[in-house]
Amino acid sequence: MKRFFSLIIFIVVGVIGYTQQRPYYTQYILNNYIINPAVAGIENYTDVKISHRMQWVGLQDAPITTYLTIQGPLKKSAYDREDPTSFHARGFNPRGQAYWQEYQAPEAHQGIGLTILNDATGPLNRFAAYGTYAYHFGIAPQTSLSFGVSAGITQLSLNADKLNFATPVDPAVNGSGILNTIKPDISAGIWLYSKNYFVGLSAQQIVPQQVAFSNNTVALQNGKLIPHLFLTAGYRTMLSEDVSMLPSIMVRYVNPLPIGVDANIKFQYQDILWSGISYRLNDGFAAMLGVNISHTLNIGYSYDVTTSPLGTVSKGTHEILIGFLLGNKYGDWCPRNLW
Repeated sequence: MKRFFSLIIFIVVGVIGYTQQRPYYTQYILNNYIINPAVAGIENYTDVKISHRMQWVGLQDAPITTYLTIQGPLKKSAYDREDPTSFHARGFNPRGQAYWQEYQAPEAHQGIGLTILNDATGPLNRFAAYGTYAYHFGIAPQTSLSFGVSAGITQLSLNADKLNFATPVDPAVNGSGILNTIKPDISAGIWLYSKNYFVGLSAQQIVPQQVAFSNNTVALQNGKLIPHLFLTAGYRTMLSEDVSMLPSIMVRYVNPLPIGVDANIKFQYQDILWSGISYRLNDGFAAMLGVNISHTLNIGYSYDVTTSPLGTVSKGTHEILIGFLLGNKYGDWCPRNLW
């Protein structure tokens, strides 16, 4: 019976080694820091993001991902601070063409960040916590480059009580409870950005890790955490004085899976309202909508429709993202370097 149960665990953990182990994010364009640690400190305020994603609603034990990120500069700069004459004037776009003509790369500075994430799928749960350090410096009058690294821990848990068997099994197996394993988690990235574009390359789970679940009843040593590579890029253009468009793309590579691609278009009206659409290759489409309620609060929502066979049993995917811009002293309501 122990061998049989170990075989079942092997199958479950084998999935860890041959699928994407990091969660999907439809609204990553609003929080590129969750993908690339080099983004930490890119703005002149502390950026706090809280997200909750319910994937494939209606499917039992479907993925549910929740995270909190906090990142900002180690020391704030004096550039673009609010003054007595800078305010959110009605009908005026503070991110209009005149603003971007005067854009200058920020001074060299350091950024720090913190990520707390929980990702649950059926009997498997991943909890991660890690800190980030990044360094930003100018390479041209309007262009900057940053490097970042994140380090922390990942706790993987397998709830053996949630495993269902077609035939009755030994009571000792049913009572195996939650099996845990803790592994180091290291990520790194680079980020090139200017007034009109960004390009980023990042690697998560840099160091491959063997996964083992064991207690007095079962033991397994054959699971493996593998590196994930992400390439992101986007280009912003003004369609009018009040409306900007940001097409962007993210390419994911996880060996031995096929390359994954997300393509997005985001439209923004002044610094108040934005909407967008996204396409995930061989998976589905998503619609996104967000609003900057004030210079310290914004909210985004997305809904994914799955075109893969899972779409026949799924009612779609919901994701909500709430952002707090702590210490934002700009005279407008949106980020300067992440649009």
